[in-house]
Amino acid sequence: MRTESSSDSPWTFAGESAALGDSSVTLVDGTSFLVCSRSGDVTPGSVEGLFMVDTRVLSGWRLLLNTQRVDALSVSPNGPFSATFVGRVHDPATVDAPISVVQRRHVGHGMREDLEIRNYSPNPVEVCVELALTSDFASLFDVKAGAAPGVPTATIEPTATGVKLVARTDDGAVEATTISCSTEPNRINGDRLVWDVAIEAGERWTNCLLVGVVVEGEELMPSYGCGQPVDNAVPVSRLRKWRAEVTTIESDWPVLSAAVERSAEDLGALRIFDPNHPDRVVVAAGAPWFMTLFGRDSLFASWMALPLDQDLARGVLLELAESQGQLVDPTTEEQPGRILHEVRFDSGSSRLLGGTNIYYGTVDATPLFIMLVAELARWTGITPTIKDLMPAVDRALAWITDFGDRDGDGFIEYSRSDPSGLENQGWKDSWDGVRHRDGTVATTPIALCEAQGYVYAAYRGRAELGRALGEPVAATTAFDARADHLRDAFDAAFWLDDGGWYAIGLDSMKSPIGSLTSNIGHLLWTGIVPDHRAGQLAEHLASRAMFSGWGLRTLAENAKGYNPLSYHCGSVWPHDTALAVAGLARYGCDSEAQLLTEGLLAASLHSGGRLPELFAGFARDDLPSPIPYPASCSPQAWAAASPLLLVRAMLGLEPNLLTGTVRLRPRLGDALNRLQLLQVPLGNHRIDISVSGSAIEVAGLGKNIQLEVDGV
Repeated sequence: MRTESSSDSPWTFAGESAALGDSSVTLVDGTSFLVCSRSGDVTPGSVEGLFMVDTRVLSGWRLLLNTQRVDALSVSPNGPFSATFVGRVHDPATVDAPISVVQRRHVGHGMREDLEIRNYSPNPVEVCVELALTSDFASLFDVKAGAAPGVPTATIEPTATGVKLVARTDDGAVEATTISCSTEPNRINGDRLVWDVAIEAGERWTNCLLVGVVVEGEELMPSYGCGQPVDNAVPVSRLRKWRAEVTTIESDWPVLSAAVERSAEDLGALRIFDPNHPDRVVVAAGAPWFMTLFGRDSLFASWMALPLDQDLARGVLLELAESQGQLVDPTTEEQPGRILHEVRFDSGSSRLLGGTNIYYGTVDATPLFIMLVAELARWTGITPTIKDLMPAVDRALAWITDFGDRDGDGFIEYSRSDPSGLENQGWKDSWDGVRHRDGTVATTPIALCEAQGYVYAAYRGRAELGRALGEPVAATTAFDARADHLRDAFDAAFWLDDGGWYAIGLDSMKSPIGSLTSNIGHLLWTGIVPDHRAGQLAEHLASRAMFSGWGLRTLAENAKGYNPLSYHCGSVWPHDTALAVAGLARYGCDSEAQLLTEGLLAASLHSGGRLPELFAGFARDDLPSPIPYPASCSPQAWAAASPLLLVRAMLGLEPNLLTGTVRLRPRLGDALNRLQLLQVPLGNHRIDISVSGSAIEVAGLGKNIQLEVDGV
């Protein structure tokens, strides 16, 4: 999600996103999130803050008691959006600290804090409680890039219930954050709210503080109101419903069980609800920097999550269809039929994109969109949603031929149409993410190998949809013929005899970009690889050059340009490894699939079952644990969903209600003997799948669904 540029565009930021550090705490609810220290403080001048709609509405929140900072003792999360911070105020005159502080914090459309100061001394105490507040209204892009905010730091203005932090820009725009207090401050001293408090021995002082924002003159209040039960708040009830309805996955492998449990929690946290369609939900790309809809990321994550929940895929597809490109706009790279890359809400992005908040610079989201519509139909059958999406599917297919294939050679390519756009527009979108064997960076236009695989699968999916919808045979066979032709042309143009793998792409001169990369795993996943090539690709994916012991390196260890701490040239991305596992399983390369699965799940052990966006590519036998990438998002959607794809690959689970079949090919590996999926949504049914040793049971299938099992 980074790329090289000399411009000030957020899409082309050349540096590394700001690192949060091990001591930070992140709370997330939809497009609102908080990054703070373990004491609960938000430190001015850091990357911390309370963010709403891609704007930092609170850049400083520091609690002082008698001028002293609170010493952090513990942080206890309570779901993705709430946490309890416990601290103390050190008294130099005594060993023990008689004053303790409890801050119960809830994020959602702002923030609520229940502040409690307890006096455990035998005597009454007088405490000067100060809360230092600042707000710079910085764009999220500026914060993660470490740039100075474009809005002046706000001034404090008193209100009837607290204060308002107000900033006025040169063009007259007004930004405002409101802080309401159940106990009003005695005075305002500069940037500080001050309470003079007397607390009797053994008693406590409490205050409820609400942080909201003013948008276009209307004050938006947090999801949690003071005095209202937290359990009744919308974020809590939504998460409770999610937990009750998603598939239950059980196994006798503790590592796998922990990873899939964490997956469900993180995907629940990363959901965003459309206010115009309250029942429509999408999955954001990742916290904290990408709490928004991304074309590629959201499509991949919701695909992987299908065994758990299908509402994510429905919501993502409907939202992307509504924002599908309609016209040609070089600034935003919008083109008719194109699926977006990213949605942003802050004013800075809107100004850069000529008044819109949507950027379309991606080569792969459009065929992935078609792929996901077909895959969702395999899980649900032909539903009204699928029928409603078909016009968008056909517009996306038209984009592939009319705009994606820039020169008519049968392959889709990318080259940005504006200097402010992304230079690389596949999933490895950093400026140096696509390299030749000699280490030089490839020049655009570039035809990426995996993008051709996605188009191949899109054609196959469209043909299958057409048959299920009763379209003329000539129309459906034409899509299959396109897929056959593309597979043959791709193999001829991208295969490297001297390496035994596929080039990552073709450059501007149509020369193969020959580095050995993880992209070949995506090719196996899409099915574009001829059967006789799969064994060679599997050997490379399982080789020491590619497999670090924890997962697949994005670039082979022995390649020029390899750097284990780079973003795309040697790091390990869990979703990338999971897609390769699914591809290996598809071609029956079971030992290699199990090797990569064990490595990735072992990596999850070192982060409490949660796989980060990426980590360094150092070898497992060199360093004892995966080395974090400093600016990695966590949780991140496609990383969170990756264990679910691993489970599907272990089972060889391929439902297809378009043909009336559910196929299983269990290959559990040595570490796993029992695997159960309970209440899996499939069409109008909920099914249970159980594999224990050689015993396979499937319950709940409809009478018209045929179970096909391929051995154990």
